[in-house]
Amino acid sequence: MRKIGILGLVGVFALVLAGCGGGGDGPHTVVIQSVSDQPVDGDIGFTAPATFFISQANATGNVQYGISGATEFRAFLDFPLDGSNGGGVVPLSAVIVSADIEVFVDNVSFSSSVPTFLDLVQFPITGLTSADFDSVPLATRSLFDIRTLDINNFVRIDVTSLMVEAQRLGLRDLQLRFLLDLAATSGLVQLNDGAVGRAPILTVEFR
Repeated sequence: MRKIGILGLVGVFALVLAGCGGGGDGPHTVVIQSVSDQPVDGDIGFTAPATFFISQANATGNVQYGISGATEFRAFLDFPLDGSNGGGVVPLSAVIVSADIEVFVDNVSFSSSVPTFLDLVQFPITGLTSADFDSVPLATRSLFDIRTLDINNFVRIDVTSLMVEAQRLGLRDLQLRFLLDLAATSGLVQLNDGAVGRAPILTVEFR
């Protein structure tokens, strides 16, 4: 459900006001969208035993995760829920019905299918630090794959369970960390985070 066309304007919309039945019966739901906050987004590379490389998306135009040579990367996306980036607002009193993100896959390398975990985390909006690479997640959704067939396409990822937990904790940002399955030994994914119409976007339905 990708609706925002001109992401350079950082669009946010209350897209749907839908009743569950005729005559105003049943609870109404609201659907909002919000683009990720590019200056906050980024990735961290780690090379053993103790070397970290931090990149911010507003400098690179992308984020990446997986393994390249001796370095493991993890990608971080920040979706404000309070409208601070011009996006839709999810009130703290809202009950989450569903949530998903859409990401545009620029490249997949070193493996035809990259097993991926997605964590709910917290990291500074002032910039990533090395401690964020392996911080304890607040929640994790089930494993999924990004494939070479996804290159140059959008991938929709269900994040309902993570959004529900963020709401329960009263978080004002949905902050996500992409990482390679710890059992995997290869695979690198690059996600677009800057091109008009291809930036990561969050859609939330709530009542």
